[in-house]
Amino acid sequence: MQALVLAGGEGTRLRPLTLSVPKPVMPLAGRPFLTFMLDWLAAHGVDDAILSCGFLSTAVEEVLGDRHGSVALRYVVEEEPLSTAGPVRLAGDRGLLAERFLVLNGDALTDIDLTAEIEQHERTGATATLALIAVSDTTSYGVVPTASDGRVEAFLEKSDGPAPTNRINAGAYVLERELVFRIPPGRAVSFEREVFPGMVGDGLYGYMAAGYWIDIGTPERYLEATYDLLADRVRSTLPPRDETGSLIGEGCITSGARIGPMSVLGRHCSVGDGSTIERSVLLDDVWVGSDCQVSGAVLAEGVRVEDGARIAERTIVGAGATVGAGARLDAGTRIEPGDRVG
Repeated sequence: MQALVLAGGEGTRLRPLTLSVPKPVMPLAGRPFLTFMLDWLAAHGVDDAILSCGFLSTAVEEVLGDRHGSVALRYVVEEEPLSTAGPVRLAGDRGLLAERFLVLNGDALTDIDLTAEIEQHERTGATATLALIAVSDTTSYGVVPTASDGRVEAFLEKSDGPAPTNRINAGAYVLERELVFRIPPGRAVSFEREVFPGMVGDGLYGYMAAGYWIDIGTPERYLEATYDLLADRVRSTLPPRDETGSLIGEGCITSGARIGPMSVLGRHCSVGDGSTIERSVLLDDVWVGSDCQVSGAVLAEGVRVEDGARIAERTIVGAGATVGAGARLDAGTRIEPGDRVG
């Protein structure tokens, strides 16, 4: 089975983290994010994955290489952003696509049953089958009502009124290659706004998926996904956590500090005596001095936090930045890479 992963976004909602690391390989629970997706695809028989990349595409290839476990990796680079359907046409024009293939949005962490989705696709003779997932709050998403046999009836963008269904597009599609050449070439084209609405009543089906699903595209959801991985709310191959539910990377120095609950320290981090790290993510090579408090925050690679600093919930500190001694960072603060505050 073949999959095309849409991994060309700039991750603007995750800035300043994605100013130095492309979103597809942004560390999540100590691993490049896309490795979770590749493990999920492999579990459903995918052995060939095409990664459609744009922003910092070379860095993605350097991190992931040409293989992840049983999955061979190939790359298509978007010279200009092509939205969600444009990259599929680009790959098709280059002769890379199989007769049937999967398309996945590259910013979702999920364990939905792709095998069952493919089986339904075959049974119905669909041209395109979309995984639909139920959410408790649809205000941030468009919804996709379906008939009793699964045929998609409409694509309804988010609105203030009551939604006719709580099923949203989960960004996991089974497509037949005949669809590829209905996509206009050479420009940005959206599946959600152009291609799929034009297919209503013409071979477009929804698969009612169950399981875990989250879009990690914001700092808040990035942290939520981290906590869910640490708590085993989504299937993964993470190593065992410590007694606080935390993951400590190799080469870390934490003697005299309190780490946890639900925290992740990357490789070669140092946390000083009397400091507390809780419900936070420290990427590689972060240095935290003595008597510091870091709660519900994300510190990018190479950040330095000097003695006595306090960093509050939802704070994001960019790569190589310094938080000065005794500084107080309020909830939701954003520090750009390389800056010094305090």
